[in-house]
Amino acid sequence: MSTDLTVAEVPVPSGVRFQVQGTTLVAQGPLGTIRRPFPADAIELATRDARATLTLRLPAHRKKSRALLRAWEAHLRNLAGGLSVGVEARMKIVAAHFPMKVAVKGEELIIENFLGEKHPRTAPLRAGTKATVDGEFVILSGNDVEQVGQSAANIERATHIRDYDPRVFQDGIYLVEHAHLKEASG
Repeated sequence: MSTDLTVAEVPVPSGVRFQVQGTTLVAQGPLGTIRRPFPADAIELATRDARATLTLRLPAHRKKSRALLRAWEAHLRNLAGGLSVGVEARMKIVAAHFPMKVAVKGEELIIENFLGEKHPRTAPLRAGTKATVDGEFVILSGNDVEQVGQSAANIERATHIRDYDPRVFQDGIYLVEHAHLKEASG
């Protein structure tokens, strides 16, 4: 990484391409395509020799300018990794009082018998996110770290306890491993 405050470099895995179309960043890789709004008026993106170079067009002495550059450096790292190896998050099903039944149906996670409730609760899965139920774990996978993370947040929110003391009723589905890049199989 460059020590210059106006330039940041990100390694790009083979098979991953970045392209700016107007104010949209299009990232393509072996696992799919992701489109994301890009501040083309503030940052310039150039790719060459398996490296993406971000150049700041704003004054570098401003703290917000440097923060914007570093944030987009992290976004490109996450996009490149997600499109080459994938992203995964793990959640644990905790059912101390009533046995919960958790299943995936289409683009939703269905939670039945949560705290003995008659009607099932549902949590929407974001686009590109797949969920599998493996015993007491829910495993979320996809190619975009933001979509997988938001799906995990939707599931946690769906099992939020409202009318009971949360110190006693600790039932729910909780995040135990944040959305991270999958381990490279080799």
